[in-house]
Amino acid sequence: MVKKSLATICTQGSWKPKNGEPRVVPIYQSTTFKYDSTAEMADLFDLKAEGYFYTRLQNPTNDIVATKITDLEGGVAGMLTSSGQAANFYAIFNICQAGDHFVSAESIYGGTYNLFLVTMKKLGIEVTLVDQNADEAEIRKAFRPNTKALFGETISNPGVAVLDIEKFARIAHSEGVPLIIDNTFATPINCRPFEFGADIVTHSTTKYMDGHATTTGGCIVDSGNFDWETQHDKFPGLTEPDPSYHGLAYSKSFGKKAYIMKATAQLMRDLGSIPSPMNAFLLNLGLETLHLRVPRHCENAQRVAEYLEKRPEVAWVHYSGLKNDKYYVLAQKYFDGGRSCGVISFGLKGGRDVAVKFMDHLKLIAIVTHVADARSCVLHPASHTHRQLSDEQLLEAGIQPDLIRLSIGIEDVNDLTEDINQALQTLYK
Repeated sequence: MVKKSLATICTQGSWKPKNGEPRVVPIYQSTTFKYDSTAEMADLFDLKAEGYFYTRLQNPTNDIVATKITDLEGGVAGMLTSSGQAANFYAIFNICQAGDHFVSAESIYGGTYNLFLVTMKKLGIEVTLVDQNADEAEIRKAFRPNTKALFGETISNPGVAVLDIEKFARIAHSEGVPLIIDNTFATPINCRPFEFGADIVTHSTTKYMDGHATTTGGCIVDSGNFDWETQHDKFPGLTEPDPSYHGLAYSKSFGKKAYIMKATAQLMRDLGSIPSPMNAFLLNLGLETLHLRVPRHCENAQRVAEYLEKRPEVAWVHYSGLKNDKYYVLAQKYFDGGRSCGVISFGLKGGRDVAVKFMDHLKLIAIVTHVADARSCVLHPASHTHRQLSDEQLLEAGIQPDLIRLSIGIEDVNDLTEDINQALQTLYK
């Protein structure tokens, strides 16, 4: 079969209706599914047969959409979650337990930072944060005998730092652990981390994939490339018998799909962070135009970044599409056409207080706790999403206290620059 382009996968991927069936992905709005015999149901509970029996674990609508995202990323299996936070939690917790450790880039989303350093610590799982721009030998010093994963964001939120994926992959694999990449900002339209050595990808589908600020959601996709059996003793949860499934061992029973099968059969069964079928349906509508929207986001963001760079009121601008940006070379290497995303970070002369006042003067660009949808929005992380962090912790996470996160939508770019212009003029008059 001819390999389909990303555009075709977005519009027609995963759902193949038969004669007389609906063209649009159906919403299977049901908690339960009927079977004709006790034996059939028993086989489902023992993971001996494929099928659906309770939506807390799996649902057909959800699986159709998960398959589409899996195909976009070039993976072997995927699972939807109720949020991006749940996706990152499950991605780590699926291979870590109390007493384990993992390493993460320090330039990560504030919610993920808190999840890793506070909540997972309560579960007995430790994390060490590293400077993603440090050399390989320095990053390797963070690894321990009980380290189980290396984590990073393709493009960090909100600092928009670009990760050197191949460097992180070399480090992870030399230490015998998988590389987990949060690919939310780049999306598979601009970057497919598996092609550069990543093993597992996560998404907050709430962002560009949904694209319209209508549904929260997340997704985990496995490349199928990490060989759990070669690290048998390091990952007993995947390679040793699971007593809750009569001694089944995931790596032996499911091969390349072992990681997602365990996440579904164990974590989703016990923790239940599954999206509703309706949310998956709405997510799929967003996916159908992802390949059209992402280039427009990037085109608009490039124009706005160049505009900000020229304004005398602006102290600094971070956007990897700018030729003098420290991540420009990495962006050219990892992103299709050098496009990164629609998010820009910048600061104004006058610091933190001026940043807040500037945002209050915007009229078209809205202050919302969101990013990466069709409408432009703005946020001051130090006052909003990252306000639980001290100034020292903000800097450790690659976030300057005066940083403004500007998410550029798909409006007319001239209207956006005019809104910025009037806000600056009002502020500095």
